[in-house]
Amino acid sequence: MARAFTIAVLTAVFAALSIERMSSPVTLATVISLLCLLGAAILWVRREELSVLRVAPTSLLVFLAWALVSLVWTTDKSDTLFAWMALFGYGFLAITVGHIRDTLQTVRALGDSLRLLLLVSLGVEILSGVLFDVPFTFLGVQGNLALGGPIQGIFGSRNMLGFVAVIALITFAIEWRSQSLDARIAVPSIALAAMLAVLSASPTVLVLAFAVAVVTVALTIVRHAPAERRNAVQWVLGALVAMALTAAFALRHPIIALMDAGSDFSIRATLWNTILDFVAVKPIQGWGWVGGWPAGEYPFNYINFTLDDHHQSALNSYFDVLLQLGSAGLVLFLLLGGIATVRSWLVASVRRSVVYAWTPLMLVTLAVESMFESFTIVGAGWFLLVLCALRAGQSRSWRENIDAAQTGTMPTLRGEA
Repeated sequence: MARAFTIAVLTAVFAALSIERMSSPVTLATVISLLCLLGAAILWVRREELSVLRVAPTSLLVFLAWALVSLVWTTDKSDTLFAWMALFGYGFLAITVGHIRDTLQTVRALGDSLRLLLLVSLGVEILSGVLFDVPFTFLGVQGNLALGGPIQGIFGSRNMLGFVAVIALITFAIEWRSQSLDARIAVPSIALAAMLAVLSASPTVLVLAFAVAVVTVALTIVRHAPAERRNAVQWVLGALVAMALTAAFALRHPIIALMDAGSDFSIRATLWNTILDFVAVKPIQGWGWVGGWPAGEYPFNYINFTLDDHHQSALNSYFDVLLQLGSAGLVLFLLLGGIATVRSWLVASVRRSVVYAWTPLMLVTLAVESMFESFTIVGAGWFLLVLCALRAGQSRSWRENIDAAQTGTMPTLRGEA
């Protein structure tokens, strides 16, 4: 039951856009609501296995609370309420999955779901771009497969397809390395994800792939370092990362030119500068939580009017949170992701099983993608962020010490498999 529920949740979350476009937003809301009710029933049945202190990370609860409080000053209370309910719904599903599945089971379920969705995406692109040679406008598919891309699959945009493909690559590789998946399935799965990532022609894929590769190498070095030298290795790697980020910022223009993403970045830079003008009006509390930008609501409609465009987000999770929840919300959002990343990194660096590398790799992917798109604050991206934050907190948290004091069992991080 737990596995079936997890696969159903993951499939619905990652196929949310297709569900909405092939039916309606009401259908998608109904699906998510029913899954939440089922998840609540599962948690109630298994309530004796749960600890109230460890149900959800504090940073997550505070962020959700601040988003709800923004109802007080938002420009449209109904949009904010519905957006918050979506935020809570996806977050609740992530919490449920995190409590009924361990890391390996989660990785396997995600792998099964993404294999199906990527195969469906390829099939849709073949139908649209090769067999029928007509765009499937209701899915946002342009039918460019025969031209070598860019393609969108069932995810609505090439950037979202590239993002999902990178997530799938990490997941498939972890499945293979943890020996939970046979090479006969793992290798074609990795090849499928890599092919779709390339065909998406998304500029962010290159950045994500590079970031994941660097983090993978760094984590491998830390995991193989002697225990007495591990802290020193961590500090050295941290210093190198800081230097690399500084160099990347200094050389940002040549890098953008090399990626042939100048026009893309120019659009984003103009949008972000305009957003900062509105942030200055409400710097602390923001304009109210709305998630994806609703049409016709101020200031989002005015930003699009000023730029003569039709942006549905800030094309950056951090700018979106800053605009909607102000600097206070941005600090809470950074704490949520930052604490989870540090915790998961420390766990992955000392535990022998390679499956523990999945969480920090996911969080780094989400953090990097957040600089170019707002996927992390809605839908599948938000779901993954909450799931990873919960997973990190389960292994390394102040609640662990309280539970240990109550049960008499001291937590450990060095005797694990």
